[in-house]
Amino acid sequence: MQNKALEDELVRCKKWIKAALRYSGGTHTYEDVADNIRSGKQQLWPAEQSCVVTEIISYPRKKTIHIFLAGGNMDEIHSMQPDVMAWAKHYGCEKMTMAGRKGWARANLKIGWKESLVLMEK
Repeated sequence: MQNKALEDELVRCKKWIKAALRYSGGTHTYEDVADNIRSGKQQLWPAEQSCVVTEIISYPRKKTIHIFLAGGNMDEIHSMQPDVMAWAKHYGCEKMTMAGRKGWARANLKIGWKESLVLMEK
């Protein structure tokens, strides 16, 4: 995405990014996410009524694509997964991960996701 187009999409998707950040435990601000996207550390997947933010995580033995944030229309977000997975596979990712609130688990278990870990915090 060209710089101007990226900036336009960041502005358009800001409401969904900020809404998703409310559930992130205070780890990032919108500005942090926007900077990470601009630098290439994270990727923005904009759609008409939603967006997804991903990041590639390289472990010693495997690469994964992690869905860091998603917000907007759930059906549209679900429809984006094949494109995200194909892109990630091109970059050597073998697995897709996501953490989120319980409502996201219920919605995603219906489309082939499985619950593998529980994230707890104190």
